[in-house]
Amino acid sequence: MHVAELWRFPVKSMRGEQLTSAELTGDGVSGDRLVHVRGSRGVLTARTRHGLLGLAGSTSPDGQTLINGDRWDSAQAAVAIRQVAGSDAEAVHYAGRERFDVMPLLVATDGGIGAFGHEGRRLRPNIVIGGVDGLTERSWPGRTLRIGDAVVGMLKLRARCIVTTIDPDSGEQNLDVLRRIHREFDGCVALDCWVERPGVIRVGDPVEVVDEYLEPPARGGWIVGAPYLVPAR
Repeated sequence: MHVAELWRFPVKSMRGEQLTSAELTGDGVSGDRLVHVRGSRGVLTARTRHGLLGLAGSTSPDGQTLINGDRWDSAQAAVAIRQVAGSDAEAVHYAGRERFDVMPLLVATDGGIGAFGHEGRRLRPNIVIGGVDGLTERSWPGRTLRIGDAVVGMLKLRARCIVTTIDPDSGEQNLDVLRRIHREFDGCVALDCWVERPGVIRVGDPVEVVDEYLEPPARGGWIVGAPYLVPAR
């Protein structure tokens, strides 16, 4: 097995950027989901504002988060956000751990994506592992991934939401995608994970699954399954 793809999503619910290497930290991929969109009633995501998936989040060479190539806090980015998320929507920078819906790292496999039968970007993984036979990943929760110096704990299969029904290129919705996930995969595809030991990983790095149980990090700050909340500004 090997690292087939690496992804970072600098802006929550927007398109991500494909990487050749990634620094894994206690907060997942460095630079992941540092900006989100907020309205008058709280955080806005692609679950209810599908158009956010049509905007591109990326990172500049100097580490700035960009939206469609403009700084996240620029007037141009503000206009783009309001066009798809509403007149009260705005970009907010927030680096707290609550910015992740469940866990800070999502791992998918080529076998799982093949069984899923759709573009893997619908799943929004950080790491795609290649060389995996079919649905082998479904036996991995509670085990450990070793990728170079990095160690990744695998908590559970990821429950999927309405975002999987949106085509990442056309923006068209197909509700049958989520119906099939529930019918054939018990509502879950890919793996909710965390970084136990940080390290830099690269596309092509070998991946090993080991039978080593790691204590899930809820006590260390993650509240598994907690709602995504951001303190009032």
